[in-house]
Amino acid sequence: MTGAFVGKTALVTGGGSGIGAATARRLVAEGARVLVTGRRPEPLERLVADFPEGSAVALSADVSLQEGVEAAVAAAAELGGGSLHVVVNNAGAGVGGTVEELDLEEWRRALDTNLTGAMLVMRASIPHLRASGGGAIVNVSSVAGLVASPGLAPYNTTKAALLMLTKQVALDVGADGIRVNAVCPGWVRSEMSDLPIGEIAAARGVDDATARSLASRHQALARIAEPGEIAAAICFLAGDDASFVTGAVLPVDGGASSVDAASLAFRPDA
Repeated sequence: MTGAFVGKTALVTGGGSGIGAATARRLVAEGARVLVTGRRPEPLERLVADFPEGSAVALSADVSLQEGVEAAVAAAAELGGGSLHVVVNNAGAGVGGTVEELDLEEWRRALDTNLTGAMLVMRASIPHLRASGGGAIVNVSSVAGLVASPGLAPYNTTKAALLMLTKQVALDVGADGIRVNAVCPGWVRSEMSDLPIGEIAAARGVDDATARSLASRHQALARIAEPGEIAAAICFLAGDDASFVTGAVLPVDGGASSVDAASLAFRPDA
């Protein structure tokens, strides 16, 4: 078999659908053995059933719980015969609300999943990556970690904090040959985006396709990404072609974070 990840073992969190599932598919296609985790076992099992025998394992785990994280990382290393080379921190919770209205438990859920969960996965993985001679961690943040959005205080704050955590860990483990980077997706066709797209559709009285067009019309590329497009960026950062890239934040957002919102008033379609 030929591929960028032949002989390597990867762990993908939040892998049951969307970006995580697309990333697992690409890693397997490129020769990796992959352990895919998520809280719901059914989509994980359906995903792994489509892969070549022996190339992937599904394990239900909640990244906000230290015991579950440690079990998942240990299982990934076992799949690799004791080695772990790639970690993709994709698990996330889309928690909304302003600081005045949000429930404190929801705030904590966002912190536990989007930030503490990523930290726990990295902390458990780093010794295995170090023992394997180095490796790569890719944290999936969001364009929401770069710019503010209406009523998304928990989500945006935790995704922004994940970017600094990425840079900090990159500095702390770089001497061990471990690279740590982040991607910031914008709108992506996935289960997570279905809810806000539905809300836009209901508020505007349009169908989902029109709502997607409205949501993305001010981006440079003016469309919503497919999960595989984000997976491609993740696998670039995880692979040897990015061997001198660490501590980087890569927007994969169709140009959304490059737009000056105030200037949109000059567009005739604003």
